[in-house]
Amino acid sequence: MTPPHAATRIDVVVPAHQEADRIGACLAALDTAAIRLAIERPDVPVGITVVLDGCTDGTASVVARHHVRVLETAHVGVGRARSLGVAQALASGSADLTGRWLAHTDADSRVHADWLVQQADALADGSHVLVGAVVPDSADLDPEVFARWTVAHPPGAALGHVHGANLGVRADAYVALGGFDPVPEHEDVRLVERAHALGLRVAATTDLPVVTSGRFTGRTPGGYAEHLRRTYAP
Repeated sequence: MTPPHAATRIDVVVPAHQEADRIGACLAALDTAAIRLAIERPDVPVGITVVLDGCTDGTASVVARHHVRVLETAHVGVGRARSLGVAQALASGSADLTGRWLAHTDADSRVHADWLVQQADALADGSHVLVGAVVPDSADLDPEVFARWTVAHPPGAALGHVHGANLGVRADAYVALGGFDPVPEHEDVRLVERAHALGLRVAATTDLPVVTSGRFTGRTPGGYAEHLRRTYAP
């Protein structure tokens, strides 16, 4: 897989299950990042696909206020939801996947304004995968809990951790890796493990971390919320 010189398109995939309270902020942040990308990389279009994974709350109504592609599914779980979102995103646009980039975040997360530019730069640099960092939303945590998290995460400490809330994959590499496994959690970790095993270029950065929910009860049994609860709860 020869690295292209520049992105021809970026598609963002956001799985959502019962996220009416948080997905509005997620999509607003992505809108801001898309505007920044249009300024910095005017030749790179971006599309956003939201997978409504068995949502029975008001998530769909919030999503309808934004200019995004929507896919509704039964509650199939985050791994399958991400895969279905990618399939829909790749169904349109160029069939040449070497210039296409898949950026992944979560419905309870807010990306940095320069996040999509960062994703485009990763592709231009020849990366097949970009593993980014996340930080919990301090507004969700007791100050003492957030202080413990901060002490445990000096600069660079997040390197080596994989988060679906901040992950990018070149589209042809994604296909070569077999996509996300249809599992209820850790589909992101499994994909990156296969990328390493195949000798693909996996870049990692702690720049521009994604702010994600600091809740202790999440949407997957062993996801980031469970990690926070198990590690930092009083």
